[in-house]
Amino acid sequence: MRKTILILSLGLLLLSCASPPMELTIMSFNVRFDNPNDGFNSWPYRKDVTMRMIQKQSPDIIGTQEALINQLHDFRINLPGYNYVGVGRDDGMKEGEHCVIFYKKDRFREVESGNFWLSETPDVPGKKGWDAGYNRVTTWIILEDIATRKQLFFINTHLDNVGPVARQEGVKLLLNKISELHKGLPVVLTGDFNSPPGSEVVSDITNPVLSKPLVHTKEVAQETTGTSWTYHGYGIPEEERPFIDYIFVSKPVSVLSHHVLPEKMNGQYISDHAAVVARIAIN
Repeated sequence: MRKTILILSLGLLLLSCASPPMELTIMSFNVRFDNPNDGFNSWPYRKDVTMRMIQKQSPDIIGTQEALINQLHDFRINLPGYNYVGVGRDDGMKEGEHCVIFYKKDRFREVESGNFWLSETPDVPGKKGWDAGYNRVTTWIILEDIATRKQLFFINTHLDNVGPVARQEGVKLLLNKISELHKGLPVVLTGDFNSPPGSEVVSDITNPVLSKPLVHTKEVAQETTGTSWTYHGYGIPEEERPFIDYIFVSKPVSVLSHHVLPEKMNGQYISDHAAVVARIAIN
């Protein structure tokens, strides 16, 4: 009898100690760099709706692409609940476009972070790789949830829009770096990959033979909404709009929902890309 009571007590103790899944809202968002030539779609006109969109979605972590340092200052002022990591792609400090990761500072603690360039010399700032039209930087971070002490590896990138070799080699480098850096933690990968579903680039990321297989959240989500495209270029015909912005997660992360958000708010374009949001659960 005592043995039975002891076993039941231990079972109840284990159940009480088991923590629930860590649920997170993740966003991938190509901000579109501050280009005065965009006219009424330039940053001064889009800034307010961008901030309202993010405030409404309230993502826990955001992978952004293209923002310049003045845009990051605007993010910091208008979104004081977030910290960010990331560097300018031109000099490894403030110059050029950034691939910044924002995270809620009251929820997460930064454990470790870093950057590398998509080139044959990934540790050298500003270098273009292979046949790329532009230099490309990637930012990664290990975050710890303050309440649960659970950790995840988050990485954010922007593949080249010009060079097919640069995209292919860039994603190989990206996967090698994930394997090297993730420390066995769940992986979340966001970015503008300039590659549609079914492309070799996306197939490489989701290859089931990888040591840390990744899945496209749209393909496995319990609920999906939004368009079949993410890039609209401020109004190109819908039949010409590609899906190129992604959130990938490692197995067995559960994907509760995946949404492509509207391209406008209050009649104003938010960016030339639609933001992508996924709700995930990490055991």
